[in-house]
Amino acid sequence: MSTYQNEIQKAAEEIKQAGKAWSAISAESVARMRMQNRFQNGLDVAKYTAAIMRKDMAEYDADPAQYTQSLGCWHGFIGQQKLIAIKKHLKTTNKRYLYLSGWMVAALRSEFGPLPDQSMHEKTVVSALIKELYTFLRQADQRELDLLFTALDNAREAGDSAKAKSIEDQINNYETHVVPIIADIDAGFGNAEATYLLAKQMIEAGACCIQIENQVSDEKQCGHQDGKVTVPHSDFLAKINAVRYAFLELGVTDGVIVARTDSLGAGLTKQIAVTNEPGDLGDQYNSFLDCEEISADQLGNGDVIIKRDGKLLRPKRLPSNLFQFRAGTGEDRCVLDCITSLQNGADMIWIETEKPHIGQIKGMVDRVREVIPNAKLVYNNSPSFNWTLNFRQQVYDAMQEAGQDVAAYDRNDLMNVEYDSTELGQQADERIRTFQRDASRDAGIFHHLITLPTYHTAALSTDNLAKGYFADQGMLAYVRNVQREEIRQGIATVKHQNMAGSDIGDNHKEYFAGEAALKASGKDNTMNQF
Repeated sequence: MSTYQNEIQKAAEEIKQAGKAWSAISAESVARMRMQNRFQNGLDVAKYTAAIMRKDMAEYDADPAQYTQSLGCWHGFIGQQKLIAIKKHLKTTNKRYLYLSGWMVAALRSEFGPLPDQSMHEKTVVSALIKELYTFLRQADQRELDLLFTALDNAREAGDSAKAKSIEDQINNYETHVVPIIADIDAGFGNAEATYLLAKQMIEAGACCIQIENQVSDEKQCGHQDGKVTVPHSDFLAKINAVRYAFLELGVTDGVIVARTDSLGAGLTKQIAVTNEPGDLGDQYNSFLDCEEISADQLGNGDVIIKRDGKLLRPKRLPSNLFQFRAGTGEDRCVLDCITSLQNGADMIWIETEKPHIGQIKGMVDRVREVIPNAKLVYNNSPSFNWTLNFRQQVYDAMQEAGQDVAAYDRNDLMNVEYDSTELGQQADERIRTFQRDASRDAGIFHHLITLPTYHTAALSTDNLAKGYFADQGMLAYVRNVQREEIRQGIATVKHQNMAGSDIGDNHKEYFAGEAALKASGKDNTMNQF
């Protein structure tokens, strides 16, 4: 990346070549605006972030302690504030991403209003949110660099050359808020061509990583709801190919595809797979169907049969015209899904589970790694899990198996607040705290995400404010619990005019009009109270 002084020199040469007509243009102001607009479009973002992800994947292969994390964000402002917080508290965005959740797009961003996670929302809302997220992340860069430019001007005005040099070093080494987004394309919103067209829009908006699942598009269900219906491997692999073609067409040659399998909780299929010879992928898919052996004279009107190992088999067909898999085959189907996807163009896998259990995840990933040694998992640390209950049950069972006395605990009432400070409660909390580290080490998880945390945080914080403000606390509910905490914790939004870009605008006005600029940040701006 070019240095501040190099950018000034480059702009000065361009202005000089233009002659007197550009005499009012400041080379330093041009340099500042260029540095504040490092990414010219979404493809610039996608190419930049794809390289980051590939680097992180290689580092994880060398050391599983180098896992990555993200939180799902349903608005550009939420994503922006998350990255600002990361930079403030952790000093670097390294290994921290954003997740774009189809669940939250459906619930919060559809023009139809709140929808369940069933691919009923407008497909273009997905790419629009990616664009929005990166617009806000780029604005975070503009704002922070603008503050550094103002500090540089102040240091020069004060004659403090050492401070000016220090600030210029910060400008030259500035770390952007722009990080990779793992973007949910659901089941592809239609056929493979529809998947390709939407994938292009998502990549053009900035997505370097697209996650796609093996459910039927028009029957898609949330991964933690019942009634999930999967498709044969050939259908799913065509959509993986469609996404790869979109990446390659747009020049993002290192774009990342995450293939998600919902087979663990999906007991149904809409179609019987095409098979040409015993043991091929279609035959393997069909081998999991719940069938009964029949003879030719037992065939009924409209029956569907398959021939396997010389036998006639009638798959169990439901009144919905869906076919049923045999009970207990979910893990085997997941493993086959993962291996097949990784062998046919996917870069990582996602296994949707019904609980956060490292042993269960490890068991499946170990089987995948027997075939694909560097298989890596993206895992949903889902709010659909009752984390407290699940881990207290795991600890209770472990204590009981080890012969410890568990008489003080009621396994059917482990959510009870009375258990919070007990040995069982504390052990469970410690397992939750280290879950991501332990699962990355033991179960091949490269990336941990929470799909819809900011859905819950927005609801919780709004409830707490409303509870006091509309009751006897009045303004104190806001001042004590929001504004006072913003000030004391150094939350930048307390200066909301600055966060929204008023100071950037003032500086631009000065670039454009000089001393004649009408600026908003004068002495009467109430933001000066903070």
